[in-house]
Amino acid sequence: MTSVDEPARQGGRIRDAARTKAEILDVATQEFARAGYDGARVDEIAARTRTTKRMIYYYFGSKEQLFTAVLEQAYETLRDAERQLDAEHPDPVAAMRRLAELVFDHHERHPDFVRLVAIENIHGAQHVAASARLASIGSPALDALRRILAAGKESGRFRADADAVDLHAMISAFCFFRVANRHTFGALSGRDLLAADRREHYRRMLGDMVIAYLTADRAPS
Repeated sequence: MTSVDEPARQGGRIRDAARTKAEILDVATQEFARAGYDGARVDEIAARTRTTKRMIYYYFGSKEQLFTAVLEQAYETLRDAERQLDAEHPDPVAAMRRLAELVFDHHERHPDFVRLVAIENIHGAQHVAASARLASIGSPALDALRRILAAGKESGRFRADADAVDLHAMISAFCFFRVANRHTFGALSGRDLLAADRREHYRRMLGDMVIAYLTADRAPS
């Protein structure tokens, strides 16, 4: 790939690099979420950040690397939220509900994250798989799930065969579907999954599903 030299500063102003990169990432997040990877245009991102395409390539190298940086920021925002979880709650049932609620709240507050993940799945997770940064940040929620599960099993309150990754998929699936499929589900069922008057119903229902699974007797083989 051809390197891009730092663009000449215009009008004698020295732009703060960290601020400029943050602005580009924020606008790029919106543009990729709106138009997808193929439909997003770097020229549009440059126009909306009042910078230049050359400046964007100077900071990020290419459109592909910019999209990877957008994904990295989106996942790190989720990890930051997950780190606020107190997994040491003395009651494993309450702790598990709290974890499910945290994922529920994050997906609802960050619809662009949901769209970006859907777009990346269309592309076979190639950007995520190639990112050393994403490989290194891990999943605090998954770590917390393992600790809560261990406490629940030790106390005899959770089924012994429950798996943390399975639970992570169960929780994420409900939260993701509610945001990603809002419009098609609403058109076919006549119900808006993000309607404010049903928010607490769905939030509680998610916790009920997870706890019902964890406390159900294991079916015979």
